[in-house]
Amino acid sequence: MEKQSTNGRTKKGTGGYSNITVKKETATRFRSYSKRFGKSHSEVLDGMIQYFKENNLDPFGEGTKIILDGIKKLERQMMKKFDRLIAIIKNMEKTSIRPTYEMMLILYEAYVKDGRKPKREPVKIQEERMDFLEPRNTVPKVEHERILREFEGYKKRCNEILNSVEKVQPIMGKPYLKINVDIEEFEKLKHHLR
Repeated sequence: MEKQSTNGRTKKGTGGYSNITVKKETATRFRSYSKRFGKSHSEVLDGMIQYFKENNLDPFGEGTKIILDGIKKLERQMMKKFDRLIAIIKNMEKTSIRPTYEMMLILYEAYVKDGRKPKREPVKIQEERMDFLEPRNTVPKVEHERILREFEGYKKRCNEILNSVEKVQPIMGKPYLKINVDIEEFEKLKHHLR
């Protein structure tokens, strides 16, 4: 809504204000009703009119009849659903609960007439499974491919180390092998193989 300026004051809406004559009691009731929403009297009245139009309600009789008819219709639907639930519960009682109860009662009476005491069997505690520690025969495909890639990397690294090996023939003593690797590379290799 745009604001309109009159004598240095601003007013909401597109036009000015108009007076409506109502009884004092009605005006007092409307003012207290408007305060509940924290809006101006115009906004509350406009909202009420919009509500009546959208819901096609007549505040003088027909509107309440429409609402009451809707409530009665919902009540009838709910009662039908309650009747269905009650029928389902009665059917369960008739077909499963009651026969089970009767069988248990017959078994109990036969047990009491027999007079034997029940033999208590020791409670078996399920042993803890340790099969997860055993090696598996199969490996998932993704893990298999990852292991193959790691193996190829190790193989390449080993070939690099073998290519850097030299045979040294000293003047005195036995021949030996010398690896031409930096100290840093050697430490990395040691760390990687741990």
